[in-house]
Amino acid sequence: MMQCFNFLRPESTEEACTLIAKFGDSAKIIAGGQSLLVLLKQRLISPQYLINIKDLKELDYINYDEKFGIRIGALTTHRSIETSPVVKKRFSVLSEVERNLASVQIRNWGTIGGNICHADPASDIVPPLISLDARVKVKSLLAIREIPLHNLFKDYYETTLRVDELVTEICIPDVQNGTGVAYSKFSLRRFDMAVAGVAVSITINLADRICKDIRIIVGGVSAVPRRVFESENAMRGNNLAENLIREAAMVASEEVDPVADVHFSRKYKREIVKILVRDVITQAIQKASGI
Repeated sequence: MMQCFNFLRPESTEEACTLIAKFGDSAKIIAGGQSLLVLLKQRLISPQYLINIKDLKELDYINYDEKFGIRIGALTTHRSIETSPVVKKRFSVLSEVERNLASVQIRNWGTIGGNICHADPASDIVPPLISLDARVKVKSLLAIREIPLHNLFKDYYETTLRVDELVTEICIPDVQNGTGVAYSKFSLRRFDMAVAGVAVSITINLADRICKDIRIIVGGVSAVPRRVFESENAMRGNNLAENLIREAAMVASEEVDPVADVHFSRKYKREIVKILVRDVITQAIQKASGI
């Protein structure tokens, strides 16, 4: 049973920031509440104030521009991202990921900003967002700043956000020609959280199949999503032969530092990462090639 708290409903982003600044650590932001309510019921957190921002329509949007890419408001639901025509056309990996995230009921209510700020290392949406070089815009009473998404995560369920800051937007640059982005996860059941998840963004020279650039992000196996730079370096500047992809997958499995749990050992998780990296690189290459 949850403890008592004061429920506040700001009518604007400015008012929400005012309340956050006023109550500090004694308050929690609630949007869809898909993750926060679980923590409240389990009494893992006991805030004195809940600041409900779900009704702030100014933070619910998907805007695309050829020059600046796509901007997604923090209160945009997973279902809206899944079904957005521009997301399907320009950032198809996000739509694909959302389609396999939890249930339709959860996707209809849960928000992209809430998912990111919850900082669950098993999040499905975060690795592909990082692979797309996403940034988050955060607002306080004093300033607005943008943070590379990969710098937002500090530890299990912990971000680098200051206590008076509110995430308002996710910004993603447009995907350039010759780039393919893919994501896959291993989970006990299809809609479960990822035991391990891998996202790959690769840009190739279509004429000679040389890897011009690549980002490989591994989620689920450690406290925060991890970019495996050694594996990327094994790929970058080289011809995309099958043996190179296998080598990069092996390097990635050795580069990560998985945490064992009641289901899987560190050794088993490394094996999962190796298989996922190999398969997802292949999928991303196929997308980049238009296959």
